[in-house]
Amino acid sequence: MCIGGGLFPVEASEPGVSENDKLKSLFEREWQARIDRDPALASQMRQKGKDHLLLDVSPVAYQAWAKQTEQFLKKLKEIDFKQLTHENQINYQIFESQLKRRISEIEFKSYEIPFLSDSGFHTSILRLDQLVEFREQKDFQNYLKRLSAIPRFFEQNKENMKAGISRGFSMPKIVMHGFTDVLRNAYEKPYDKSSFYLPFKKMPAHLSQEMQDSLKSSAKLVINNEVFPALKSMAEFFDNYYIPQTRETLAAHALPNGQSYYQAQINHYTTLSLNAEDIHEIGLAEVKRIRKEMEEVIKLSGHQGSFKSFLSFLRESPQFYAKTAEDLIKEASYIAKRMDGELPKLFTRLPRQPYTVKPVPAEIAPKYTTGRYSGAPIDSDRAGEYWVNTYALDKRPLYVLEALTLHEAVPGHHLQTALNRELTDVPEFRRGSYISAFGEGWGLYSERLGLEVGFYKDHYSNFGRLTYEMWRAARLVIDTGIHAKGWSREQAIKLLEENSALSTHNIRTEVDRYISWPGQALSYKLGEIKIRELRAFAEKSLGNKFDLRRFHDSVLENGSIPLSILENKIIEFVEREKINK
Repeated sequence: MCIGGGLFPVEASEPGVSENDKLKSLFEREWQARIDRDPALASQMRQKGKDHLLLDVSPVAYQAWAKQTEQFLKKLKEIDFKQLTHENQINYQIFESQLKRRISEIEFKSYEIPFLSDSGFHTSILRLDQLVEFREQKDFQNYLKRLSAIPRFFEQNKENMKAGISRGFSMPKIVMHGFTDVLRNAYEKPYDKSSFYLPFKKMPAHLSQEMQDSLKSSAKLVINNEVFPALKSMAEFFDNYYIPQTRETLAAHALPNGQSYYQAQINHYTTLSLNAEDIHEIGLAEVKRIRKEMEEVIKLSGHQGSFKSFLSFLRESPQFYAKTAEDLIKEASYIAKRMDGELPKLFTRLPRQPYTVKPVPAEIAPKYTTGRYSGAPIDSDRAGEYWVNTYALDKRPLYVLEALTLHEAVPGHHLQTALNRELTDVPEFRRGSYISAFGEGWGLYSERLGLEVGFYKDHYSNFGRLTYEMWRAARLVIDTGIHAKGWSREQAIKLLEENSALSTHNIRTEVDRYISWPGQALSYKLGEIKIRELRAFAEKSLGNKFDLRRFHDSVLENGSIPLSILENKIIEFVEREKINK
């Protein structure tokens, strides 16, 4: 099959084969189609043959992928849902939603905006070295060919963005300030100081010195003559063509077919049957509740001034900021290690994959979020990575670091993601799936778990926790406000500045992310609300039979799932617990 969407043969089902076997076969063929299409996924799955390629992102390739997906969806519909096992019914539902989402995104031509305010196609290439293990000469040669594919990859993305501009489907101009700095940071340096050269700095000893020198020489030529010019050309394209023509509006509703587009994003990122107005009202109620809790913490702290003056105190006091990047990383690492020691109180099953703490890569740090989790394949020779942004240290307060660490590392994203990848009784597509409402809901829920195992001991860190909860509640108001109700960027910034202790730099970076990524910001708070509701249900139903560790195991044991399926699973858990105890 050609990369980018040649039709994958979907074979007719054999007579006498069970519906469960038909479904398993369909899963396997569709997963292989994903690998055949996407060289990066093939590399991650350790399937050889495509380590020298990048994804074909041409419109022709996307349309072929949509057509192929429609064939898979048609085959899925031919399977009798009622004859499937309970677990396969769940697999069926998740698979169906993924296929429909893929078709929908291609129909909306979302690939015409292939980036967010802080990341995208142009930043993903900075970590191409993470996709493969460099052990043999061929690994380095394939990597060099993959670097040589960057110019074509960039040209395809340019054509897609031009098509988007021509029909009014573009990123809002207001979030593009400083956007090309990432590209310039990547090419305005010596080739051997760039991220692209990293694999050549420590090469396997079994390669002869002559071979190592030859590969390094080739790397110099490829980076200087192909990669850097492509990066420079892309920066010039953004500055001279794209950014001047981007839209002045902010709302997803202002895009072509914008109301349908935004509702599709809501449906995808929340997995709930809610509209923008419903979500906006939930957000307002949560903001009001959390603000009241924050005011109570201020009283307990002994602060004599107003809410506003307390925020100023937190934002401006040197005691709340690390002096060096190393200090910030060390503090985050200490918090993470402390939580490692508390995990047995919260779970009976823990992942075998470790994680480490690293700074956000310097090339992308200025416009990047404050922290993020970056996973690794379960059989990889590297660990999962909790990234902490060390850019602009005076904008990275320590009083939110406990909440950030619990969210991104443990018991949040690392623990949940690593356990998901260890699942053995689910199809391959489930192991790599990430359902935002579940994953981000779990991350926010994890922040609150710190209260139960001895974190947030001082009033400032507890206020930091509430600041992070306020941050996610405000997202419900801001995302719907901007994309459905005509809010300005200034309104969104004001809401966060007046109700949280986030730094002003972080607030602006985050608001730009919500503008650039409609719907995604809704997943955190709505997911957390559902998990807390289900915990309250389980506690009430089981009384003294309730075991927090077993509840958490039950939440995570099926991997990343829609919230409606999670609800059914917890109802089943409660019924089992009633019988077993």
